[in-house]
Amino acid sequence: MALKAAYNPALIEAGCDEAGRGCLAGPVYAAAVILPPAFDAPVLNDSKKLTVGQRNEMRRLITGQALAYAVARVENDEIDELNIFRSSILAMHRAIGKLAPRPQHLLIDGKFFNPYEDIPHQCIVKGDGKFLSIAAASVLAKTYRDEHMELLHEEYPHYHWKKNKGYPTRQHREAILRKGISPYHRKSFRLLPDGQQLNIGGWD
Repeated sequence: MALKAAYNPALIEAGCDEAGRGCLAGPVYAAAVILPPAFDAPVLNDSKKLTVGQRNEMRRLITGQALAYAVARVENDEIDELNIFRSSILAMHRAIGKLAPRPQHLLIDGKFFNPYEDIPHQCIVKGDGKFLSIAAASVLAKTYRDEHMELLHEEYPHYHWKKNKGYPTRQHREAILRKGISPYHRKSFRLLPDGQQLNIGGWD
C-alpha cells in the first residue's frame, strides 16, 4: 500500500519520528521533515522495514529534496533525568524548532505527544508506515543515530555498538556484566536481567 503524501494538504506539514527509545546506551534521536507535494519515493517506508542500503538511499533522497528537515537528540544523562518518554518528545521538539519554514501542522508517529508551541498536531499510530513525511523522519532519525553509535563504538568497542547500536542484545548485556557500564549507558534503564549484579562504577 502506498504511503499518503499528507494528512492536510492545505498546510505546511512536518512528519516527526524518533529512534533509540529502547536502547540501553546513547541518545534518543528525532527528526522532523517537510516534504514537497510532488515527492515520490516508492521504496520509502518505516525505517525498520528497509535494508541498510535502502535507508541510506532514502536519506540521500530526503535530504536532497525535502523543503526542510532537522535532526536533534537528547543525551543519555538527560534521559536519566527526564525519563525516556519525555526525552523522546523533547528530541522531537528540538527538531521541530530548527525547521524553516515553520510548519503549520505536525504529524507525530505514535500515540502521545506534548504540543509544540501553538502548532496543531495529529498522532498517528504506526504513522511511519502510513505517511511519507513520518517515514522520512524515521529514516533520518534512524540513520543519524546509527552513525552516532558507530562513532561511540570506536571509543568503547567492547559493547559492540557498531552492530547492536545500543539495543539490549545478549552480546551487549554480556559486555555490561563483564566490563561494567560506560559514560553513555542509561543508568535509569534495566541494563541487566534480574538476578545479575551491575557494576555501576564502570569505566573511569
